[in-house]
Amino acid sequence: MSRVSFIDTTVLCNLVPVPGRDQNADEVRREMKERLARGERFILPITSVVETGNFIAQVSDGQLRRQTAEKLAAILNLICEGKAPWVLHDVAWDRAFLKTLLDGADTMSSYVEHAVNKVGAGDLCIITERFYFQERSSVRAGIWTFDAGLRAHA
Repeated sequence: MSRVSFIDTTVLCNLVPVPGRDQNADEVRREMKERLARGERFILPITSVVETGNFIAQVSDGQLRRQTAEKLAAILNLICEGKAPWVLHDVAWDRAFLKTLLDGADTMSSYVEHAVNKVGAGDLCIITERFYFQERSSVRAGIWTFDAGLRAHA
């Protein structure tokens, strides 16, 4: 399998784009083209979908909110259909996932230590989801993000 990257909310909001959260949209589109040309594949972690969906729900203009929601829905449908460059990653939200999250996945720091260092639970969920993907697939995966705290673990 070619390189795989988990897409953080900061990038997904620019890909959709979500009004007010798309300040890097041109840069993201340009980088997406470069990554696609290299054969990179992408996974949308649950956290990114939920957070982006919440940001869309906060768009004040109803028509723009609908158009933006339709764009995110189109991306999610491509994932459901297994269409490249998207990879569907099945992950269970269960006791094992929560325990791994609390242990900090493969970061060698607990959730509490991450929180103290300003790495949120959402970011740690992405790290944990990536950990499970790598364990199951034996494919090293990165995280594409603009978030400095998360980038330290990308």
